[in-house]
Amino acid sequence: MKIDKKLIKELTEYLNEFSLTEIEYSEKDFKIKVSKASSLISSSEKTPSVKVSAGKNKIENEVESGNKVTSPIIGTAYLAPEPGGKKFIEIGKKVKKGDTLMIVEAMKTMNHVPSPYDGVIKEICVSDGQPVEFDQVIVILN
Repeated sequence: MKIDKKLIKELTEYLNEFSLTEIEYSEKDFKIKVSKASSLISSSEKTPSVKVSAGKNKIENEVESGNKVTSPIIGTAYLAPEPGGKKFIEIGKKVKKGDTLMIVEAMKTMNHVPSPYDGVIKEICVSDGQPVEFDQVIVILN
């Protein structure tokens, strides 16, 4: 399978033009997914990453194993109750079912995201102030 660089470039331009975090295009037996990679290092510009899958041979990294917590709504994720405040969670911290993991703000409403499980924070998949999509993995618990 030949990768269509023009199509990937066009999808990457759509990301920036429409302020999207990811876009996916599929046709017959292949799928192209372009997304802005977020890094733990503070950066003013995110680097687009490309995932291509063809038929049964997927070239796509799977999210680490563990209990995945997803965003219940589209909005902006905040890891603390106020700017400069103490974060709700940190990697390695134990949480109980019902503890607030973060806040997702949508339309000026602050929505607390409770932990659906008891566990230990394995990975925080979003950064403070990052836009999140519905059903996007935001935290992984062990």
